[in-house]
Amino acid sequence: MNTDWLPPEKCLLTGNEASVEGALLGGCRFFVAYPITPQNEVIGRMSWRMEEVGGVFIQAESEVASINIMLGASCAGVRVMTSSSSPGISLMQEGISYMASMGMPCVISNVQRGGPGLGDIGPSQGDYFQATRGGGHGDYHCIVLSPYSGQEVMELTKIAFDLADQWRTPTIILGDAQIGQMMEPVIFKGVQPVDVENMPPKPWALTGAKGRPFKFHRSYLGGKGELEGHNEKLQAKYRDLLRSFPGWQEVTGPEDADILLVAYGSTARVCKGLVEEPPEGLEGKLRLFRPKSVWPYPYAALKEEAMKAKCVLTVEMCSGQMVQDVRLALEGARPVFFAGRVGQGVPTSDQIARKALDILAGRALPAGVISFRGDE
Repeated sequence: MNTDWLPPEKCLLTGNEASVEGALLGGCRFFVAYPITPQNEVIGRMSWRMEEVGGVFIQAESEVASINIMLGASCAGVRVMTSSSSPGISLMQEGISYMASMGMPCVISNVQRGGPGLGDIGPSQGDYFQATRGGGHGDYHCIVLSPYSGQEVMELTKIAFDLADQWRTPTIILGDAQIGQMMEPVIFKGVQPVDVENMPPKPWALTGAKGRPFKFHRSYLGGKGELEGHNEKLQAKYRDLLRSFPGWQEVTGPEDADILLVAYGSTARVCKGLVEEPPEGLEGKLRLFRPKSVWPYPYAALKEEAMKAKCVLTVEMCSGQMVQDVRLALEGARPVFFAGRVGQGVPTSDQIARKALDILAGRALPAGVISFRGDE
């Protein structure tokens, strides 16, 4: 196996650049995308790194073209990836639905930006529902991983290709503009690349029919009862995934804390700093639960941690989306509060601390079913 292309043991990279290295280490040899800020560094780096590993790089004419080109490459058994940002991911939804139906594995990086509409190019977490609830038409799910650092972007992108192949489903890396643009050290020491030349065969891949029976992939199922049976198989796969997925998460802070903060991605970095260096009045009061996978969501692990606290405070860069999963996990066992900012707004440690102090003083209302923002 040629390893001349491997990165140094330690590099200073943006999160976008780290995703490229993680993809190559994960065996990606086909990349297709259309430019959009704030993820263009992915395309720029892929344009020359893919050549170094003997892979294929395509800058397509649109996001719609990108996802459909990727569908074709996936049908051929290649490890494939695309990268985009919120409006571009929206344009891909029909193709993602097709791939989920057909059982075609792929990795999709969404470097989230502000919305709705064109919004802006700043960080957001407003695509959570889209990513974790399918996003396109029909009953399906994608595996969704949520890194909070350049190091995790690299590691989770590499793992994503194995998960996509194992479960034959699209796998999403749900980042944001802050993670994608931020530069920090990424350690590659000890990370082993996938041996692309000796990967297990994919019996379903369309590699030519010579010497074997004809086979095909399709998402239109018009026979009587055919679509229902197909959907039942898909749902059975998702149930198996839910049962067996490790539900990666990180928990930091004192076990006897009054408030369990729940956050993912770059917002979790703000919360972690607050837990590690709490202001006056919050010493020993805060603990952080950070999911690294948001579908499947670690419901059981979250509930176990929440039962150690008096309440939960969910923090997001949106008007309140993951807070729904937090509420589902707790089933009313603990009050759930919410703190968030919208339209490129990033919650600060001071804002989160004020909310926590209001909760402890009884000045805040829990997040409601209709109004996630609670007392606001």
